[in-house]
Amino acid sequence: MTLFRNSIFFLLALLLAVPAQAGHHDEGPVKPAIVLAAFGTSYPEAVKSILNIQAKVEAANPGVPVRLAFTSNIIRRIWQKRQDDAAWKTAHADIPEEVLYVKHPLATIADLQNDGYRDVTVQSLHVFAGEEFNDLVALTDGLKAIRTLKAKNMPFARLAVGRPALGMPGTEYPYTEDMARAAKILKVDVDQARRLGAALVYMGHGNDFFSTGIYAEFQKILQSEYGYPIFIGCVEGYPAFDDMAAQLKRAGKKKVLLKPFMIVAGDHASNDMAGDEDDSWKVMLTKQGYSVTTDLRGLGMLDGWADIYVDHLKDAMAEGPAK
Repeated sequence: MTLFRNSIFFLLALLLAVPAQAGHHDEGPVKPAIVLAAFGTSYPEAVKSILNIQAKVEAANPGVPVRLAFTSNIIRRIWQKRQDDAAWKTAHADIPEEVLYVKHPLATIADLQNDGYRDVTVQSLHVFAGEEFNDLVALTDGLKAIRTLKAKNMPFARLAVGRPALGMPGTEYPYTEDMARAAKILKVDVDQARRLGAALVYMGHGNDFFSTGIYAEFQKILQSEYGYPIFIGCVEGYPAFDDMAAQLKRAGKKKVLLKPFMIVAGDHASNDMAGDEDDSWKVMLTKQGYSVTTDLRGLGMLDGWADIYVDHLKDAMAEGPAK
């Protein structure tokens, strides 16, 4: 009888122990993932700039999935049309499937969460904290505001956004320090301009609805760093082409090295900057008497610039849980 009673107690203890180990749906440690959110580009050659940054991020975060996302609705639609174009895909077989099927950051984050990744860091690949970056922050703030009845059902344990290359307002990471670092990385461009005996002119994207004074401030930092005629103009916003051209004229240089101040050398760089139409910067500067050399290389192709995003991502990954 004692043996039977002991056997019953042992069996009950064993049954009670099983739920304690497996009945609470313990998913183990929270899995991290990274989203690289760029404005995007429809130019296959320009994609290399984004892929260079992705490779740097992957090397710095082994074992952590790194996904690409494009914030531009127009650019994503272009890639979506190419998905069913067999001839285009054959002609561009080197384009990764992830680019061909690129999604909005919201969809990319949702896919990762659905796959069990609840610690997500979104690294902005924008140049400065403008309209696109602020929309990205608003998106993640909305997701972090989700509140479930039970804490365990919260979609994210942590969700953070890494600041753009030229930093952002705030005291934790002074943007002036970010800009000083970025200026030093552009020494390779200044050296190229010196060899040509040319003024260095950058075309930035800018924005009509968001202050782009950061470009003028960064221009001042570049000029102070190198003591050389370096100017920045924007496709949209301030300083516009005419603002830049007036300063360039006072510099007295007869030659110009024209480069994109954008992550990728896509449509704006190929057409608005270096195109043959009358309203391209190259043509307009040529008509003003300058000898113009164009260099179609996006900032993302500079390893030092890619490293900025790697380090800004590291800072964002160190932030606390979603609030």
